[in-house]
Amino acid sequence: MSAITVKLRFFASLREKLGEGSTLTLPAGSTVADARDALIARGALQAEALARARAVRAAVNQQMATEAVVLAEGDELAFFPPV
Repeated sequence: MSAITVKLRFFASLREKLGEGSTLTLPAGSTVADARDALIARGALQAEALARARAVRAAVNQQMATEAVVLAEGDELAFFPPV
């Protein structure tokens, strides 16, 4: 199975905890939910900041996105708290 790399960005309180962003490599066909779960699985700060119990919004390429959105190579995935 091929892989994709997405650019991660964090905003507001998530940026304070996790930094501006980085990259994440996932299997092709991964969704926003898969990316969030992969970050949670890293443990520590990511697990706390992106925990499923927390209200976190996502945007793909600067468009609001549900967790079902399928990611593509080079997409920008941003996470931020509700405003």
